[in-house]
Order: sequence, then C-alpha cells, then structure tokens
Amino acid sequence: MPDVFVNYRTGDEESAATMIARELARRFGGERIFFASNSIEPGHRFPVELIKAVEECEALLAVIGSRWTEVRGTDGRPALEAEHDWTRREIQTALDRGILVIPVLVGKATRIDRAVLPDDLRELADCQYRRFDHRNADADLTALGDALARLLPELGAVDRDARAARERAEAKSRKQSAQERGHTRMHTRDVEQRVCGGIGNLNGDLSGTFVNEPQGPVNTGRGHQYNAPHFQGDNTGVQFTAGDNSGTVHQRFERERRRSDDGR
Repeated sequence: MPDVFVNYRTGDEESAATMIARELARRFGGERIFFASNSIEPGHRFPVELIKAVEECEALLAVIGSRWTEVRGTDGRPALEAEHDWTRREIQTALDRGILVIPVLVGKATRIDRAVLPDDLRELADCQYRRFDHRNADADLTALGDALARLLPELGAVDRDARAARERAEAKSRKQSAQERGHTRMHTRDVEQRVCGGIGNLNGDLSGTFVNEPQGPVNTGRGHQYNAPHFQGDNTGVQFTAGDNSGTVHQRFERERRRSDDGR
C-alpha cells in the first residue's frame, strides 16, 4: 500500500513530478510512493488502480505548474473543468477523505486562485503548499522529503537519509572516542617516561633506582660519586645524591636497611 500519491497533470509539469516521485522512492522505498507511470503494471486497468491508490494513501502531492489550469482536453475546454478529469478526481478524492494534501508549486507557478477552481476543489487553495524549482532541486526535494518524514511516522521509520545521517554521526562519535583514548594513552606513556625514564626502575615497594633527566655523571651503586656532592643518610637505607650545577636531583631508594658497622 503506497503512503504518498504523486498527482500531476499531463502537459504541465511531468518532469518535475517524475523527479519528485523518483527522489521520494529512493528515500522511502518505491513501494511507498505511487506514481502512475511507474506503479501501474502493464495490462492493469488504470482507473481501478488510480482510485485504489488514492483511497489507500496517507498523503497526496498535487504537482502544479504554470499551465496547470490552462491545459485543455480533447473538447478544447480547460481539462480542469471536466468532471471526469483524472487529475481533478484524484485531488477531490483525497480532499473528501481528509488526508494530507500538499500542493507543490513548480517554477513560476503562483499561489492557487480559488476563483479558477471548481467548487469541489476550492479547499485545495487553503492547503499550505511547498515550492519546487529546477534550479534549486536538491534543496527543495530534501525539504519536501523532510516534511513528509515528519508528518507521516510510517515514512520517518524507513527514511534512508535519516538512517545514513545517524550512522555517520555514530561513526564520527566512535572515531572521536578512539582518538581521545589514544591521546590518553600517549599522555600516560609520556608521564611514565618523564617520571621513570632514564636509568633503572622504581618498584612498588620503593626499591630500585630512580633517575629523572640526568644532567651529569650518575652513580647508582655503592661506590663513590664523582663530579657531584654525595650525601649518605642514616641506616634507614636512603641515599641522596645531588647532580651538577643544572640543579637536577637524582635519588636512589633501597628497601634493605644497612647494618651499621662498629665505630661508623
């Protein structure tokens, strides 16, 4: 069952109606858009198919160009005046059903004049319209599709453009999260290298050797330290060594307590 019926008049704006139907079919699925030249199978009776479609749809788009009221029938009279004119009958059926009817004014077509409409179509002049211009086709088609997706929840649920937009947003969010995690890991490694870089390691029990950005000769063993002052604390096992004139300080922490020697 189609959701949207695309109504147009032969001899007026068939090309615009074709573009509209094609874009809506791409966005919402061809089975949801009724366009007579595409939707009626060969051999099927078009009067029956037209009436069935317009009685089942949820919205009708009346595509109206500058010649919409001027096209004449085989009798030479304006086609719009004929009671059996199919364009007129389709719109009349939709108005009688009370479904959504959206006039789509194409190009230079102006607002519909009630005075030129038959009595059974006068309500069409009261319906809020959309515009379609070939020079602004992409934007106008997008706006029309957005309006239908908003007004008809069934179409909104199958909107391919909205789904693609969500997928792009989710992919962008995942990429940003991955970048943030990468930056965090890089920052963590940088901090670790700045704190524990250089020589040796610092264990969880504060044993081992810690040297931060050495600027001069460093001795982390038990021997003498040259080219820099050397201070040894009490028997708590802490050894403090100062670096050169750059002011950098190197520390060595030992867990094991030294045993004191007699007289020393």
